[in-house]
Formats: sequence, C-alpha cells, structure tokens
Amino acid sequence: MTDRPDDSMTAFDDARPGLLGLAYRLLGSRADAEDAVQDTFLKWQRIDRAAIASAGAWLTTTCTRHCLDLLRNAHRSRVDYVGTWLPEPLRIADEIEPQAAAELASTLTSAFLLLLERLTPKERAAYLLHEIFDMDYADIASTLGMQEPACRKLVSRAHAHVGQARVRHITPPAQQTELLIAFERAVRDGQTEQLALLLSRDVRLAADGGGKVPAARRIMVGEGEVLRFITAGLHVWWADYTFERANFNGHLGLILRDPAGTVTAAASFSYDDAGHLADIFIMRNPDKLSRVEQVATEVQ
Repeated sequence: MTDRPDDSMTAFDDARPGLLGLAYRLLGSRADAEDAVQDTFLKWQRIDRAAIASAGAWLTTTCTRHCLDLLRNAHRSRVDYVGTWLPEPLRIADEIEPQAAAELASTLTSAFLLLLERLTPKERAAYLLHEIFDMDYADIASTLGMQEPACRKLVSRAHAHVGQARVRHITPPAQQTELLIAFERAVRDGQTEQLALLLSRDVRLAADGGGKVPAARRIMVGEGEVLRFITAGLHVWWADYTFERANFNGHLGLILRDPAGTVTAAASFSYDDAGHLADIFIMRNPDKLSRVEQVATEVQ
C-alpha cells in the first residue's frame, strides 16, 4: 500500500528544515542548498514509497549524496574563484526564541562554515550528521555507502581539524549589539576608539566580491591593519550608506544600502571565547546578496 499524497507531503515537510540546514552547512550556499532540497523532493515524488522503511532516513541520504556531488564540483570551481570565498549569508528570523537562536548559531556561523571547509566532503558530511544531527554511525555508514569503522575515522579526523571550543562558543546578544554600535560608528564617523577595545589582537577581515564588484582581494589580519582598512576604506566608501541590522547565521550583522537604496554589502561577525571580535566578514558578491533580505523561516 502506498502513502497517500498528504502523508508523503507531511513526511517531507517534517524533514525539510533539517534537510535545508544540513545542505546549507555542507555547501555554504543558500541557493545551492535550496536546489538540493528541491531535487530531493522531486526524487521523493517519483519513487515507490511503499518500499521505504524510514522516510527521514531516505530523504537525508538522498539530500546528502546530492550535496556531496555538488561539493566535488564546487571544489573545482573555487580553484578559479577571484579573491576570498565566503559562505552566502543566511538571514534568520529576528523573533526566534533566544535558546533556539543560541543553539542554531553554535553551528551555523560563517566562522563555523569556514572551518568545515578544511574537511573533505565525506568528512564534512559525517561530522555534521553525527555531531549536529545526532545520527548514529550505522546510519551514517549507510548514508555515505561506507563501513561503520571508516565513518568513525571520518568523524575523528573532522574533530581534529575543526576543534570544539571556538566553533560552538555563543556570544551574548548584548555584546553583539555593543560591537555593532562600535562598528557603525567607526564606518560612519571614522572613530575607531570604541571598536578597538572590542577587537581580538589577531582579528581578521575578509571580503568576498567574487570578481564581480570591487572588494579586498586578501584577508586583513591584526588590529592595526583592520582598523586602518575601516578608516581609510570603509569610512570613505560607506559613510553615507544606510545600515540595517539583521540576524545572519545566528549572529547580529548588517545589511548596507547605498544612497539609492540598493543592497551593496552585508557584514557579519564572529567572536573568540573571550567575547572579542575575531572575524569581520563582508559580502559584496551580488550573486550571494540576492537573497540577503529573504528570511529563512525553515532551517535547523
């Protein structure tokens, strides 16, 4: 007996937030993640669901394998990427419950996604499925088409590369707001005294223009260099821009509009375990800004 149409849709709808969250963490692109989930849905519609023991397991496996294929292609394309590659900002609803927001932020920030870039595609998938989505090793092995001991080794290697202390650290909202105020003041007025007090000594600033718009080609490192770039660069270019606060990847960030009202940049931030600003991420690539105003209402 096959599922009724409403039963199959309910199963997919229940799984969709987790599938989108998994695909986005794997790919670092909201557009690609949404495509992967849509592709999974189309395959779900075509199969004989009567033969499937677990809808959730089938959907997770199908989506993961599609993302792994995309990751292999993405690796080749990033070799030729112009400038610094950064994950596409994912805007989260402002009204999300604080505890849920904190849990989401611990594994969704740009800093975390960039750490995942150190892993091979299968390491990344195994790590996410086990550590974030609580899948046991037997199911991970089935999803990845591997033996269970090999999956355990993948997760162990991923742990060694990623490290838990920094990526899972949660910075209180009040500290994030203080940082935003100081950053806005530095850009608008060129006054960096307040911002300087909030920076880690090895703070980094990275910008992604994708070769399509002007952006810093290299990563700025250290308090002095970052502050000089803000005062001599961002203050000159963005002083008359409109700043709109937004929740990106679970942390407070900014959408920047030029005097004509066009979104031209998004800024997001990460923090060290002492609450100091560790990274400034500036997205300028217009392709990755195309969805920056759209709230992702379904993501886990």
